[in-house]
Parts: sequence; C-alpha cells; structure tokens
Amino acid sequence: MQTAYTKEELRSTLAPLRGRRLVLVPTMGALHEGHASLLRQARELAGEEGSVVASVFLNPVQFDNAGDLATYPKTPAQDLELCDACGVDVVFMPSPDTMYCNDRSISMEETHLSTVLCGASRPGHFAGVCLVVCKLFNLVQPTDAVFGKKDYQQLAILRRMVRDLDIPIQIHGAEIVRGADGLALSSRNVRLTPEHRAAAPSIRRLLLAAGESYAAGLPAGDICASVKRELELIPGVRCDYVELVDAETLHESTNPHRLALLAVAAWFGDVRLIDNIELSRS
Repeated sequence: MQTAYTKEELRSTLAPLRGRRLVLVPTMGALHEGHASLLRQARELAGEEGSVVASVFLNPVQFDNAGDLATYPKTPAQDLELCDACGVDVVFMPSPDTMYCNDRSISMEETHLSTVLCGASRPGHFAGVCLVVCKLFNLVQPTDAVFGKKDYQQLAILRRMVRDLDIPIQIHGAEIVRGADGLALSSRNVRLTPEHRAAAPSIRRLLLAAGESYAAGLPAGDICASVKRELELIPGVRCDYVELVDAETLHESTNPHRLALLAVAAWFGDVRLIDNIELSRS
C-alpha cells in the first residue's frame, strides 16, 4: 500500500494504474467497520486487475459547526492500518492547505435535493461535500466510487452531481453497517455518553416498527409523528427531523409504488446521529 500526501504524489502514484478499473472510497478518517465494508466492496469491484484508492481527509468546508469540526475524532495511524488490511492500494491523506487554495473562489451548489432533511438545518454542508468530492474525482479520475447509505442524502446528491455534470464515474451505494444492538456505526458514536449510547439503538427499533406501519398502509404523517414522539421521550434527546420521502427525489413521496425513505436525525446530547430505512409497499 502506498500513501500520498500531496496532489503531485497522488498523480505520480496513480500514473501506472491508469487504464484499469480504479475504485475510490472518500472518507473523513476515524475509520471503523462501516468504512471497512466500503473498502472491501471497493476491493471486490476492482478485482485482481484493478486498484482501490481511499482518501482520508477531514474536509473543513462541509462543516457548518466549528465545534463539530474541532471535536471530530482523528486516528490517522489506525486509518492506515485498516486501509492496508482491507486491500487498499493507495491512500490519499492531504492537508486542508493541500486541498484548497487560500484564495479559492469557486463553489458548487445543488439546489433541490439539498434543501431538505440534513440540508435544511446544515446550510452549506452539501456544497462543501460536492466541492471536495468533485475535486477528488478530478484528482483520482476513478471509474467507480463507493459511498455508504447511512449518509443517504449525500449519496443521492452525488449521484445527481455525476448525472448533471456528465462525470464518467459509476456510483455504488453500500448498505449500512450496524453494531450488534442495531446502532448504525459512526465515527461520532464514541462521543456519546454511556446513557445516550445505551439509548441510541432505539432509533433502529423505531425505524423497523415504522416500516411495518408503512407496509400496513398508515399515513406518512402519522408514522413520522410517532417516531418523533417516541424519540423525544428519551431524556436528553431532541429531533432534528423525521421525514418519509421519495428515495430518489428526497421530497414528498406521492407514489406508493416507488421506493420510499424514512430518514431520522436526532441529537443525543451534543451528538447528532442520523439513520434511515428504505421502505416499499410493492
């Protein structure tokens, strides 16, 4: 496994790998088993002849909360070990100064999918995501890229970006990896208090119950209200949103035969957790 810290090192390292399948997995570091599943999927997609590139970059541009950025966990040595164990060929670990010019003046904006769910309460977040991912796509020039479904809105927006900008990359969505108790794995989980860590798996339990209600034909508004009410009964928990939307457009689901998405974001103390479940009545 090779590690590149500058754009020049990355280009030089990737030059011999051109012409074959090249699969990118962008991460912000603090890697865990959820990231490992993305890397293993990328390794399988690349096959013996292709290569896997992982980026480890805590992107400051996508943080709307300076405190969240400051407390985001950083484990670079462990990240490299995990990448090596998962068969990654190249790790790109740039600094913010490497990724961004001091006088940068170009931005990116998505104007439909990013106006709801997390985008409604995190202004500028997805503009920062699109900018850094577009830069990574330009630098790596992969044939494929893998993103997790836990960040479902991000996945939908990046698929739209690739479509609208004619970027020749195939986007793959990877299933959510969960702990034995059902909690979606996240780098932020380590910041939960013991009490909130014990309570956090209730998100998954409520999503599964909501899925049964959806299959039974209950109205979306009633389903969302029930999930929110149950979550906010937990001490120290407040909901950002509970929404049932079309899985592709992320707006109101009007066709019961299309795949739907029930998405939740809630604060457990000062830690914001997200989760979701795909729903179908067909």
